[in-house]
Formats: sequence, C-alpha cells, structure tokens
Amino acid sequence: MKSNNIIKDTHRALWYEDGVMTRVLGPGRYKLPSRWRYLFRRKPQIEVIPVDVRERDLTIKGQEILTADKVAIRVSILVQFKVSDPVAALHQVNNHDERLYSDVQLAARRSLASMTLEQILTNRNQLSEDILNEVKGIAATYGVAILRADVKDLVFPGNLQEIMNKVLAAERLAQAQLVETRTKAEQQKIEAEAKAQIKLVEAKSTAETDVTIAESLAASRLKQAHAEAEALRIQNEAEIRALREQASAAEAYAKHPALLRLRELQALSETVKNANARIFVGFDKHADLKAEAKALMA
Repeated sequence: MKSNNIIKDTHRALWYEDGVMTRVLGPGRYKLPSRWRYLFRRKPQIEVIPVDVRERDLTIKGQEILTADKVAIRVSILVQFKVSDPVAALHQVNNHDERLYSDVQLAARRSLASMTLEQILTNRNQLSEDILNEVKGIAATYGVAILRADVKDLVFPGNLQEIMNKVLAAERLAQAQLVETRTKAEQQKIEAEAKAQIKLVEAKSTAETDVTIAESLAASRLKQAHAEAEALRIQNEAEIRALREQASAAEAYAKHPALLRLRELQALSETVKNANARIFVGFDKHADLKAEAKALMA
C-alpha cells in the first residue's frame, strides 16, 4: 500500500481501519500513519476505497416487454445518476450500478404492463415519468441520486410498425385537411366581414345623403315660409296704414264736410273725362253743389 493517497475532486474516499470505516475523505493528499506511531501496540490495517461522485449514464438496452393489451415492444432507457452518499453506496448494496440497472428494468416493466399501446404512443413521456418517480426513492436508500430517466428507443413488431406508419400518415393527412378547412373558414369569415363592413359604410353614406337632402329641403321650406310670412306681414302693415289713412280722411271729412264735397267734385271731374260715362244729377242738389263750390273757391 502506498504511504500517500491523493483524492481527486471527482471522487470521495472511505477510510477504513481494520475493516471499520472511520471517516469520509474529501479531495486532497492523505498520508498513511507510519509504523513508529504504533511502536508499543499493533499497527491497524488501513484501507482507502475511492468512490466516483460524477454524473454518469446508465443505458438499459433492448428490454422486450408486454403492454397491457399484450403487444410485445422493445424499449431502451437512459438513466443519468450520481452517487450522493458514498457510505450508503458501498455499505447498503454490493454494487450500486447493477442494483440501479435492475431497479430501472423492473420499474419499466411495471409501467409498460399497465399501459396500452395507444397510451404509450400518445403519451410517451408518461413512461419516463413513471420510471423516474418509482426509482428515485429506491435509489436514494443506497446513496444514488437519479437526475433523469428517459425512454431512448421504442421498437415495435414489423407488421405493427407498418400499421403505425399508416396511422401516422393518416393523422398527418387529417391534420393537413383540418388546417386547410380552418384556413378556408377563416378566409370566408374575413370576406364576409369585409362585405358586411362595405354594406354598412354604403348604408351609412346613403342615410347621410338622405339626411342631407331632407335637411336641405326643410331649410328651403323654412326659408319659403319665412319669406311668405314676411310678405304677409308687409301686406298687413300696408293694409293697416291704408285703413289708418282712410280713418284719418274720414275724420277730416267729418270735421270739414266741404272737403268731402271737393272730393266728390274731383271724382266727378275724372268721370267726365270718360265719353261713355253717364251722370244723373238732381237739379236741386246741383244748385247746392255749385254754391258750395263757389264758396270754396272764394
């Protein structure tokens, strides 16, 4: 045995004295005790056992397993792990790598035996999750930490492989047709919305035009009504003025009867100008009119 032992960062080591583990060594240089240290008693037998604590891969290859619906498939599983407790890894099991291999193999068989082929095809991750959940706790009891467990390969019987290929091709075709149908439906929807929007704009434009015409017609009628009202007002004012003038004239004729006679003479003078006009005058009144006319002229 060497007098010096060097432990790398990638390892830990267990220190045994006469077969009894007394300590766990970390990275560094360790010197074995010399025989002079045990001059008056027996020198113990020292043994240092290194343990690799790096992450490692373990592949479980080609396990033929029957599914719940009695279909034989071959599965390969990849497990990533590392030793988390060197003491448990060496003391609890004879070989932690072989024990981990067996635990993963049994977990895969139990999980696949509870799943149908359709479930395996549609939810492949479920198998990986089942294996990880089952093995993780068991491996911890012998100092191994499971980092991940994934189904690497699934191999089906030849005729089943052909059927699966046809099924996958049919599914892809159905998905393509579904996408095409959805695309056409979306396009038709967009076109219908565009047409509806155009009709709505046209309807609004027509309605606005009708409103504008109606407003113009109403404004024109309102202006005409104002003009007629103004003309009627002017006519009424003229008639009122005429009536007032007639009232003033009547009042003047009442105060001065001679003015009325003079007005009669003026009318008579106008009438005489017409050759076809006929005048019937009483003689007695005629004399009075002459007298009055002379009086006014005087």
